[in-house]
Amino acid sequence: MKQSISLLLGCMLVCLSAHAQEKAKPLRLGMIGLDTSHVVAFTRILNDASRSDHIPGGKVVAAFKGGSDDVESSYTRVDKFTEQLNTEFGVEIVDSIEMLCTKVDAVLLESVDGRPHLEQAKPVIAARLPLFIDKPMAGSLKDVIEIFSLARQAGVPCFSSSSLRYYPSLVELKAKDIGDLKGAISYGPCSLEPHHPDLFWYGVHPTEALFAVMGTGCLSVSRTFSPETDIVSGLWDDGKTGIVYGLRTGHSAYKVTLFGSKGIQDQQGGGSYVPLVKEIMQFFQTGTAPVSARETVELFAFMQAADVSKANGGCSVNIPDLIRANGGAWLLEE
Repeated sequence: MKQSISLLLGCMLVCLSAHAQEKAKPLRLGMIGLDTSHVVAFTRILNDASRSDHIPGGKVVAAFKGGSDDVESSYTRVDKFTEQLNTEFGVEIVDSIEMLCTKVDAVLLESVDGRPHLEQAKPVIAARLPLFIDKPMAGSLKDVIEIFSLARQAGVPCFSSSSLRYYPSLVELKAKDIGDLKGAISYGPCSLEPHHPDLFWYGVHPTEALFAVMGTGCLSVSRTFSPETDIVSGLWDDGKTGIVYGLRTGHSAYKVTLFGSKGIQDQQGGGSYVPLVKEIMQFFQTGTAPVSARETVELFAFMQAADVSKANGGCSVNIPDLIRANGGAWLLEE
């Protein structure tokens, strides 16, 4: 009897040990689109355990090159970053996204050009792999909504975010006691790229920071445009106002100012990619998106509404109507 119990306990220990080892095994991560400096920065944080800012739990092991022939910041950099990933980090470069999906447990879609993101996301969703999509999430509001719709139908975890959302300085700002939040201004670089709606390129970052403090509920947007400056104003359903102040006047930092019933507070300092990479790894491990589809869709509707407003002399654009017109009625009903 004692021998049988000992054998049973031994088997249980072996099984528990094997389970613990499997659980501790780093996730195999894949990257799509090697035409942004993010691929090197993220891979260094994930793969180099000697770094003080190393984020454990996953390792980039394979990547698909991608690239866009009509976007200068893509075709002038994609070869360099592809070679660096391969030679410095030993990342395998594969010939297709379908092949990539057979080699990894989760995917970071990094293509600097948002237009191909929908087609690049489709095989990842079909393979039912957790998917992080870097900014801009897509080249249009319609494509953003379609990606979330496909992921929802397939039960695939999916989220997108700018690193600005997780800057420690912004997290600290949100914790300040200003009473009831009445509004916010978020400013930063806003250079344009002719193949994307104006704010999708660099304006996406101050817009992400604005929504990080304001949350959902944006009702309408209007825009004032000049060659050097954009002022995009939003009205929220509880009366709050949020403004993105986009600058094309040279180097500019990112900053948010909050207006509350008890005072005004400014963001102090910046941040790095590390907190975002940490959020991505937690997302891959848990399957729980830290940013809702509704909030991401709203912030892209905010930016696309800015283009509609610009084309119509600065008129106010209804955000829920714009989301419905682009196939997102289901998001407004949840």
